[in-house]
Amino acid sequence: MTAALTVPRDWTEITPQWLTAALATHHPGAVVEGVGVDMRDDGTNRRARLAVTYRPGPAGPATVFVKAVDPDHKAMIKMTSGLLHEPRLFNSDVALPLEHPTVYAAAIDEADEEFVLVMEDLTARGADPRDATRPLTVDQAANGVRALARLHARFWGERLRQPALAWLEPFEPWDGMQWAPLPAALERLGDDAPPSVQALTIDHLVEGVWKPYIRCLTASSEPQTLLHGDAHIGNTYLTPDGDVGFLDWQVARRGNFAVDLGYFLQGALRTEDRRIAERELLQEYSDALELPDAEKPSLEQIWLRYRASVAHGLMTWLATASAGELWQRPDIALALAQRYSAAYEDLQTAEALADLTA
Repeated sequence: MTAALTVPRDWTEITPQWLTAALATHHPGAVVEGVGVDMRDDGTNRRARLAVTYRPGPAGPATVFVKAVDPDHKAMIKMTSGLLHEPRLFNSDVALPLEHPTVYAAAIDEADEEFVLVMEDLTARGADPRDATRPLTVDQAANGVRALARLHARFWGERLRQPALAWLEPFEPWDGMQWAPLPAALERLGDDAPPSVQALTIDHLVEGVWKPYIRCLTASSEPQTLLHGDAHIGNTYLTPDGDVGFLDWQVARRGNFAVDLGYFLQGALRTEDRRIAERELLQEYSDALELPDAEKPSLEQIWLRYRASVAHGLMTWLATASAGELWQRPDIALALAQRYSAAYEDLQTAEALADLTA
């Protein structure tokens, strides 16, 4: 049914008939009678919450969340994230072994590079979306770490080689980061930035730190897996049962496990909590990574990869913080830039990256 759906270019084009078809797989027999835009929040993507009513008989959700390409950000998203990865993932019918939003339909227009996702409204079941201003506790982060371990183990190595995921691209660097006004970000960090970060130039950060790290995600002989690809705290939520869920799978990729693990942990926790608990949390990840001993990375390998992974978070959030309000709320961007900057110094990321790429 998803394949037969056209891609509406505006929320007003989502008719009762269209939404009935979109919900049919999960709610057979439900016939939508009315659709209204309850909320819209357009940013780098177009997003809205739709209120839904039904004819008498079987019914579906009272609200749904919809997401689509924003024309003004299409070129940037195509370069940095990938326009169609998320709908392709959920059209693949591959079961993801962690908490994530239910996707009712994912309509794709391949020719025009457009899509519309129709998903559950997480607030309807009491989910609590988080961001950097509301970091996780260590116990909550442990729950998220175990979830990522389940995801990675399910698709580890040869398990990733399945026809449904043949479209999955490697995690690779892109050009454009070097245009970020790094001095503006460092000025916002002020004295919170450690000396090793203050000494960075944009050229060294991009060409000497970030790009070498991203290349090593697929260049080594170590196994690759399915990656969320953008597992920072702003793409997480807590369920009423205390599980950490992961949303916004637009950067789904294949590559080394540690980019998810490090990007999540180093940004989701207060710096003080991360310093105290990160070794214990890496042990949690290792314990939850259900793989044969011959395939499982050692704790030493996990630690090295984790230390090097700061390169991605640091580059991403210094660039975001340098852009003012263009991509993210300044308080959120600054909090994450501070956390990854502290981790870069604490974990001696430059040295870890040198060891990894030697």
